[in-house]
Amino acid sequence: MASVPVLDLKPGLKIVENVHTPLGGLLMHKGKVLLPRDLDILRAFMVQLVEIEDGQVKGREVVTEVSDSAKAGHADNSSSHIENEPAAIDQLHKEYDRMLHLTKSAFQSVLASELPIYELRHQMEALIKQLKFYNVLTFTPRNVNEYDYLFHNAILSALTSYTIARWHGLPQKDWMQVAFAGLLHDIGNTKIDPAILYKPDSLTGEEAEEMRMHTTYGYQQLRKTSAINEGVRLTALQHHEKMDGSGYPFHLTGDKIHIYAKIVAVADIFHAMTLNRRYRRAQSPYLVLEQIKSEAFGKLDPGVVQTFVDKVTQFHQGTRVRLSDDSIGEIVFSDRQHPTRPMVSVHGEIVNLVQARHLHIEEVLA
Repeated sequence: MASVPVLDLKPGLKIVENVHTPLGGLLMHKGKVLLPRDLDILRAFMVQLVEIEDGQVKGREVVTEVSDSAKAGHADNSSSHIENEPAAIDQLHKEYDRMLHLTKSAFQSVLASELPIYELRHQMEALIKQLKFYNVLTFTPRNVNEYDYLFHNAILSALTSYTIARWHGLPQKDWMQVAFAGLLHDIGNTKIDPAILYKPDSLTGEEAEEMRMHTTYGYQQLRKTSAINEGVRLTALQHHEKMDGSGYPFHLTGDKIHIYAKIVAVADIFHAMTLNRRYRRAQSPYLVLEQIKSEAFGKLDPGVVQTFVDKVTQFHQGTRVRLSDDSIGEIVFSDRQHPTRPMVSVHGEIVNLVQARHLHIEEVLA
């Protein structure tokens, strides 16, 4: 291992120790092979020395040869990634579409018959098998019909709630139940008059009161459903309760709200705001994350919010994004104190979104 001044580095070198910013933030992971843009990033953060593998440097001369086997290995990985990932993403969409068809059928018939819970569970398990290809910030269902918002929100809330439950450290036995809590949290809307449910204008006081009844309706509908636990039923009832007691229907405070409902509330808000609706266009996922963070003060569970925001913003360096001014760049550093406002390299210049408050990430591209 050799300490090499940043000014002497060249592309192709492999770093053997994590590189940190002068303030202690992790900038690059050990094992990374330096690319030309990485040298600009290191200089931009005023890093002085980097630890390089022995044998790559002689005096102040940098040796940049990469072995044939390393080149071949890189080519193999790249080829595998290109060939396999599209097929995997396509399978995710196929399972999602099957889940959509089944959920629509179940919701539309629930008033006249029992919920087909075992069929829903079987398809949910098939969908969750594809979860490693599901990115909360970038996944968009194919052929979204805005009239199907209720069903898309249900499925996306199920996937995201399952993911949050894992991230947040809930026991594995709870993960599938949390997914059901996400899937069924708004099932009470099936009893709401469609003229109210799909009304594009502001609701009257009486209509708003009827809308709030969907929580009670949902709990009542799920009371007779087997194969789900009480947490799933309580989520239908409590997902609009707030930590400070300002929610509905019972104005419960934080310690009285079931953990499933706290998780689903975060997933529901995120997807409600990032899906296109008949009367409102989808918002930037990053702006929604910022709003969710602000809601953590009194409204949403701050621990669940912290877990969610931290995990979904843990991008690898090089993730391509589109900013609100339509410029395309790559994330080069995420500050854990400001996870929704990373540093982005745009045309060779570093844009610090913490300082450039007039800009935000509009879309994650890859």
